[in-house]
Amino acid sequence: MKRLVLTLACALVSATGFANAQTTAPPPAQRPNIVVVVVDDAGFMDFGAYGGEAHTPNIDALARRGAQFTHYYTSPLCAPSRAMLLTGVDNHRTGVATIPEVLPPEQQGHRGYTMHLEPNVLTVAQRLRAVGYRTYITGKWHLGHGAGDLPNDHGFDRSFVLDASGADNWQDAPYMPYNNYAPWFENGQPAHLPSDFYSSRFIVDRMIQYLDQDQHTAAPFFAYVAFQAVHIPVQAPREYTAHYLNTYTTGWDALREDRRRRAQALGFIPQGAPLAPMPHGLLRWSAQTPADQALYARSMAVYAGMLEAMDANLGRLIAYLQSHGLVENTIFVVTSDNGPEPSDPIHEVGFTQWMTVHGYTRRVDNLGEMHSYNFIGPQWASAAASPGDLFKFYAGDGGIHVPLIVAGPGVRAGRVDARAFVTDITPTLLQRAGAGAAPTNAVALTGVSMDGVLTGAAAQVRDASTPLGVEVSGNSALFRGDYKLVRNTPRFGDNVWRLYNIASDPGETHDLTHAQPQLFASMMADYRAYARANGVADMPSGYDPQHQTARNALMAQFRYYWWALLIAMLVLISALWFGVRLVGRTLRRG
Repeated sequence: MKRLVLTLACALVSATGFANAQTTAPPPAQRPNIVVVVVDDAGFMDFGAYGGEAHTPNIDALARRGAQFTHYYTSPLCAPSRAMLLTGVDNHRTGVATIPEVLPPEQQGHRGYTMHLEPNVLTVAQRLRAVGYRTYITGKWHLGHGAGDLPNDHGFDRSFVLDASGADNWQDAPYMPYNNYAPWFENGQPAHLPSDFYSSRFIVDRMIQYLDQDQHTAAPFFAYVAFQAVHIPVQAPREYTAHYLNTYTTGWDALREDRRRRAQALGFIPQGAPLAPMPHGLLRWSAQTPADQALYARSMAVYAGMLEAMDANLGRLIAYLQSHGLVENTIFVVTSDNGPEPSDPIHEVGFTQWMTVHGYTRRVDNLGEMHSYNFIGPQWASAAASPGDLFKFYAGDGGIHVPLIVAGPGVRAGRVDARAFVTDITPTLLQRAGAGAAPTNAVALTGVSMDGVLTGAAAQVRDASTPLGVEVSGNSALFRGDYKLVRNTPRFGDNVWRLYNIASDPGETHDLTHAQPQLFASMMADYRAYARANGVADMPSGYDPQHQTARNALMAQFRYYWWALLIAMLVLISALWFGVRLVGRTLRRG
């Protein structure tokens, strides 16, 4: 189903209080180039500039000369975050309310849940191309690959993209049973990867190639660089992993506390702020065998190595721009789509067999390298998300509080403590580029420009009393002032709404629902207004995202391999028939 023209109610400023900033377009020669870098599943403190263990000198250099946000929020899942980042529109209004992998059948095809960008939802690339920008994308897309759904249909001049939640980083192969191939596309056509493929290197190589091919033109460019790092499978060249072989040997409990202390020392959270307990049911480090501890520590070493490899390749892109005199007039945006990935696929039914069929192993000696399958699991994800609560998939701060760095002309260097949201990136870039008003039939922006805080002219992106809501597959949050209303689904949530003061309690440890019932009721009313205005659908009774993912993967495998099952059934029936006849003949002879 295609989305109908936006109704008057959705065009009005909703309970979120968002508005669309417009400016007069400057002459083309003054328009900045724009590079948007999205890291996949990186936690708030994963970059060196935020206190992480990984060596990320290029990102850190951008943070030193730009605005480093400390209260930037996104959605808890990749595709909704990317839809919002690229459009400035709430995920439900874009058509990408969640991801296909967790979508229940009750929501399939409904408005806001079509799993592709719906009509009249314009990307920042479309808006910028209309005012003379060259537009490029390399890396992860995950916003649909049906007719009309690829980047070339949404404003990108050149594109080489993966339309899946993830894929192998070393070869042209899927990473989970939901796909039977890695759906890579170049300029709208199915594409194959080179034999020496490594995702971070290739994504930058192809972006440099596109820029180089068009360097004769004076038109400014928009480059969207969407890395696979550090999404499952977590893979990195051995030389990068080697830098961290002793970094994580003390375990995930120690890392959680270390990051909490660093967050306090850096002023990200108040001194003495409590840390949320490790989610119930997770493994204890001390209970693991030495062999298992070695494997777990190596898993996280690969994670840090993958971050460093990504940063090194980003450095090559920056060096290319520097060599062509483009850096000084380029705005850089670096962020993550959501918090750390907690999935532990080894314990999913049938996954070990799937790995074997696809040639994967999981051994310490080559972990993260070609033909190895690596992930960090919920224990390390909880540690990587520290000092926040929970991780990817959930609306706890560990799932939606991520880094954001903006650097470039007219951006004042320093820390920005104002709360900002993923939908604010597009209106900011449009204002900086002087893109002007959108077509009258376009779906209205729900984000607001951050330009005031970037220049130092404003202390806040939006008024502190303005409610800010987000929802993905039942995981929901609403911010207002120092307070956060939040609900998380199972496995690690219980669908109960809770209220926290995240200024004093960023770990979300002390529920204020009963202590401040009027505030709780008021913020619940704000959330219901947000849900109505944006078309948030209720989740089916008993919904569990892990179970739904398994069912969807099973159905996907059936669609891919129904013919093999049919052949197997015919063979089995034939064998039974011949067996029965053979037994009958034997009995008659007897």
